Amino acid sequence: MTNPALDIPNLLYLYAELIDGARFDEAAALFDHARIVANGHEIRGRAAIAGMWSQWIKLYECGTPRTRHIITNPIIHLAEDGQSATCRSQWTVLQSAPGFPLQLVATGRYHDRFALLDGVWAFTERDYARTDLAGDSSAHTLRPLIETGR
Repeated sequence: MTNPALDIPNLLYLYAELIDGARFDEAAALFDHARIVANGHEIRGRAAIAGMWSQWIKLYECGTPRTRHIITNPIIHLAEDGQSATCRSQWTVLQSAPGFPLQLVATGRYHDRFALLDGVWAFTERDYARTDLAGDSSAHTLRPLIETGR
């Protein structure tokens, strides 16, 4: 039996756990039925989504980005028919990289859409809606999430 009050937040938290573990293909699998929107660009497909993260996130000798993505304040709106939902949440990225103190890298918001597919809640869209506060991301990112040519 599904419970959107548990299942949807668990998807948010699983995403964070997989990204922090540099398990990009597994994280991208969460979006098999979804699109990601970043800076107005749409990314679809497991390989393209995993590739985006691989080209964006700096990894260290331990094989991870040495981060903790903290997902908070999920505001879930369930559709009247119970078959879809939206969620707004906040994220905070902490990092402890060589040569840097434990630091706050950035905070922002996700706007997500979900659907009940074959009895299981799944992402149908993730919009990296905005970054609210940014610190020094030089130890975290290799390049901007989406390069726009500007």
